[in-house]
Amino acid sequence: MKNNIFDFFISDTSKKSIEKSILVISLISFLIHLLLIFLANYNIVFSTENSILRSPIMAIYTPFSFILIYEIYLLIYYLPRSITLYISKQYEIIALIVIRRLFKDISEMETSTSLFSSTINQNVFIDLSLTILLFFLIYLFRKNSLSLSSKNLNSSMIRFIEIKKWIAVFLIPAFSIMAIYNLSLWIGDTFIKTNVVNNQSINNIFFADFFQVLILVDVFLLIFSFFHSDLFHKIMRNSGFIISTILLRMSFLYEGFSNAIMIISALLFGLLILYIHNKCVKEKLFKSASEL
Repeated sequence: MKNNIFDFFISDTSKKSIEKSILVISLISFLIHLLLIFLANYNIVFSTENSILRSPIMAIYTPFSFILIYEIYLLIYYLPRSITLYISKQYEIIALIVIRRLFKDISEMETSTSLFSSTINQNVFIDLSLTILLFFLIYLFRKNSLSLSSKNLNSSMIRFIEIKKWIAVFLIPAFSIMAIYNLSLWIGDTFIKTNVVNNQSINNIFFADFFQVLILVDVFLLIFSFFHSDLFHKIMRNSGFIISTILLRMSFLYEGFSNAIMIISALLFGLLILYIHNKCVKEKLFKSASEL
């Protein structure tokens, strides 16, 4: 029964099925968004006063949102398999959020004034630089996370993996409910109440709450990790990952350069914590009580 539940949510078969579904939904949503933009431009339905219907470039925003949903599933998928890959997925998600934000801001760039005179234009170039830096930091993080993979599973490690599986199973319906709720609120505010959604609110929909939940998940993982290991460098690594996630969550409170600084700080902190942890493991600086 337990294995059936795990297989239904986080098996390789489920992963392939969700991947195909997201691909189809992304394509359909892209075409629908393009159609709505066409209708709005001819004043048939809605109006170009709505920022998401002004430019065909903005249509990329919609399928990219579904790609982000798939990345969230991958984050949950890797949670029972590897803590470092799970954290890496958090970083990849924030990078994709920045890229998605770029699509929206590029579609709204002001060409009637000088290049850096408007806030939107400035944010475009900030996010362009941020994207490159994030890509490089994620590369370094993945390179370090893949370098150490232990295949020796003792009883405590197996129990810890089981706990992570149950957390993953809980997260899928929890995030699904959150996504549906936030999407319904956004549709109501944008199309029914005809309110114009600003850059910050539309980019933060769901994901501010998403990272808030991840902070709680990281705390649970830290607590349950004590059943597996009480080594100092493990505690430091897992605690550092919590701080990194908190910084990512706080980045949603800022815009422009301040937002970029918060995101870069989060990734740099996580990367350095992982690097020092790996050095401790390689040099065997810390040992458990049973090894002394």
